[in-house]
Amino acid sequence: MWIVELAFTDAPERFAARPAHRQLLTALHADGIVRMSGPLADDSGAVLVFDVPDRPALDRLLTQDPYYSTPGVRVVGAREWAPFLT
Repeated sequence: MWIVELAFTDAPERFAARPAHRQLLTALHADGIVRMSGPLADDSGAVLVFDVPDRPALDRLLTQDPYYSTPGVRVVGAREWAPFLT
């Protein structure tokens, strides 16, 4: 599994792109690829958990969603995670 952390600004492009992004995340969740996601409580960013086997698979997913390259959205980091409870 992989944890992706995003940082946000108040750029209007981010808000315009968010509905399509959330729709895609919902479909990926139904497929078991996105385990959970959501904004930080202060809306300064978000955390997403992807269930994919490796970094290339994660990078492909991030490339397929234009939200991650939208003004106002920055991928701060992506780290492999090995949970013992799910």
